[in-house]
Amino acid sequence: MAIIIDPQVSGIAGNMLIGAFVDLGADANKLKEVMEKSAECFGKVEVTFKKINKKGISSTYCHVEMLEHKHSICYPKFIEKIKKLDLDKKVKETSIKVFERIAIAESKIHGKTLDTVHFHEVGASDAVADVIGSIYAYYSLNLDNQKIIGLPIAVGGGRVETAHGIIPVPAPAVVEVLKNAKMIGGPVDSELATPTGAAVYMEICDEIKEFIPLIKAKKTGYGAGKKDFDHPNILRIIESSDIAESDKIDVIETNMDHLTGEEIGYLFDKLLDIGARDVSVTPIIMKKNRPGNLLKVISRKENREKVIEAIFKETGSLGIRIAPNMHRGISKREFSKQIFNINDKDYEVTFKIGYLNGEIISKRPEYEDLKKIAQDSGLPLKKISEMIR
Repeated sequence: MAIIIDPQVSGIAGNMLIGAFVDLGADANKLKEVMEKSAECFGKVEVTFKKINKKGISSTYCHVEMLEHKHSICYPKFIEKIKKLDLDKKVKETSIKVFERIAIAESKIHGKTLDTVHFHEVGASDAVADVIGSIYAYYSLNLDNQKIIGLPIAVGGGRVETAHGIIPVPAPAVVEVLKNAKMIGGPVDSELATPTGAAVYMEICDEIKEFIPLIKAKKTGYGAGKKDFDHPNILRIIESSDIAESDKIDVIETNMDHLTGEEIGYLFDKLLDIGARDVSVTPIIMKKNRPGNLLKVISRKENREKVIEAIFKETGSLGIRIAPNMHRGISKREFSKQIFNINDKDYEVTFKIGYLNGEIISKRPEYEDLKKIAQDSGLPLKKISEMIR
């Protein structure tokens, strides 16, 4: 499944994200409790949710009203207070990452260190409620287990008055937070993207695309913004099922002509242990008609350096070829367990099931499970494979 965050028309703000998450099924009553309680040590807020219509589109509006104003606070003390909140560990850690993005942007703009930068609008109690509310809703919907795709952000235009005076739109903090993301000015003379909304977007998005990829939309949530324009002031989030998922991988290769079979087997297992997605070894003829082997490893970007280091150390290779960020088409897959009775004993077997457009295209038992049954029962592996289908 993929989740599409669509801020192409009216930008993004924390309360718009929360409204869209509630529209998708997040518990508004629980969110109200979490947001008000979390913001309390920075200033009391009151959170309300209501269904409203924005230019013909029914959406959920999350309103966070500040009931108490406190002085700005330096970043280290701010984070200390966040760490003491009674929240799930994942919610707290991800919220801190969002605030760190905002703090880094503020420190760069003002020429200060993280230890000395003060939060103004960004650190106010309503922003705390927005960030923690967004992240709490994100986890409550189990979206951390889904691929999150962001579309380009409309940032608005014109000027806006802040604690630092009149500044251009998009605000400098928004520009810093959205570095390497796609954004577009307009379509109105107003601020559409806030630092809070932009920071949450950058933290939870796995990928940012120009257009919606090939999907089947299942459910849509709309979060309303406060202002009224000639167009619907809403943020759209689409929950979808992928027709064909796409995966970015690195393909890493090197030639080997001096390793023994045992050493190749050891390297094979080690690469899988450190995170390689797949490993293959193919016999080849090298220069001067020397027999050798081609080692090919498929790896995710985050494991690339570990894989390369292991290949250098274990093979002594002087050169490794890397094809980064290659696209790999993959079917949707899931795992299912079944019980089989063999020789009056029950065995659990895990099946890997592949889907395309909701139809099963493959269903295979895991080799390690078949191997254990063969060893335990004394039956040939081939016989076990025939019995378990």
